[in-house]
Amino acid sequence: MRVLMTGGGTGGHVNPALAIANTIQKNDPDAVIAYVGTKKGIENKLVPKAGYPLYFVEVQGLRRSFSPANLKAAYLAATSPRKARKIIEEFRPDLVVGTGGYVSWPVVKAAADMGIPTALHESNAIAGVAVKMLQKCVDRIYLNFEKTGETLTCDPAKLMKVGNPVMNGFASITREEAREKLGIDPKYRYILLSYAGSMGAEKVNDAVLCVMREFTAKHPEVYHIHATGSIEWELCGSQFREMGLDRCENIELVEYIYDMPTKMAAADLTINRAGAMTVSELAICGKSAIFIPSPNVAENHQYKNAKVLYDADAAGLFEEKDLTDGAKPLIAEVEKLLSPAGEALAETRRKNIRQFAVPDSNKLIYNDLVKLVEEKKKAK
Repeated sequence: MRVLMTGGGTGGHVNPALAIANTIQKNDPDAVIAYVGTKKGIENKLVPKAGYPLYFVEVQGLRRSFSPANLKAAYLAATSPRKARKIIEEFRPDLVVGTGGYVSWPVVKAAADMGIPTALHESNAIAGVAVKMLQKCVDRIYLNFEKTGETLTCDPAKLMKVGNPVMNGFASITREEAREKLGIDPKYRYILLSYAGSMGAEKVNDAVLCVMREFTAKHPEVYHIHATGSIEWELCGSQFREMGLDRCENIELVEYIYDMPTKMAAADLTINRAGAMTVSELAICGKSAIFIPSPNVAENHQYKNAKVLYDADAAGLFEEKDLTDGAKPLIAEVEKLLSPAGEALAETRRKNIRQFAVPDSNKLIYNDLVKLVEEKKKAK
């Protein structure tokens, strides 16, 4: 089977696509898989690292406020399917799968117009722009949340709730095995893992720097790993050094975490955004987590994701507006959870978050994709 994957811009779109691609490759070692993205997205780092050929289509999103850039965006939206068609004619896929982001639009639209089986996966509770634009022309739409279907107007028969596909390796390694693999000294009783998304988030990074300065630097029993994201790497690194945190042997600052399954397995507590992919990974791994949702997303869906878990006593939750005045509430929460007195609460949250996991999501998607291709062949 020849499969063309597409989805880009952020890790929230790319990682589900790579999870699906890896699952296809695992179940069908002879499968030939390629990826279509943009030249500016995080896919430029993640896809080659995963070992898949990467094609490019130029496309960009519309800005909510009036901007001359919207004229170019409209032009690219109209012309990019023709460019995507050339890639499709060259690669000759049996199947095209999109996971959101603006690059999904031209690739999936061109494939659907050519009669090639097409599928989309929507991770978030509110369907994204690309998925809404493509819903009428694709053969299948996989959903993480049941209620996402309420935001779509296509034939309900196209919809299938499958949860979120996750990258190979999540929940496949124990806490102790992960720590040994990472070479983390056994003297550290707790591992704190924090990250601000693939691109980075200034307020999350600022809050985590406060945690490092006021908590981690004073607790040698805690090893803290933080990923700043690409846009924030230089600024956050500069602030990190100005605070003298680079002299702390128990703190590690990186731009991006490429081996997330291993580092997540090693962690006792995580601080992170509340994108659907992150929530799914944490649920499968059964981790104690503190969410700081991004307020800059459609219909505040990250907050809604996090609030569901918070209400179920499955995670901590702080909005960005709660992180002023040196992020004291966040520091207090971290100090409570990474202490003997807070281990009972952390264990309760680990137990409760597992209730939100869909461990067979990858298998459900793969089996249906194979079925979809077979059905399309029989219909010809």
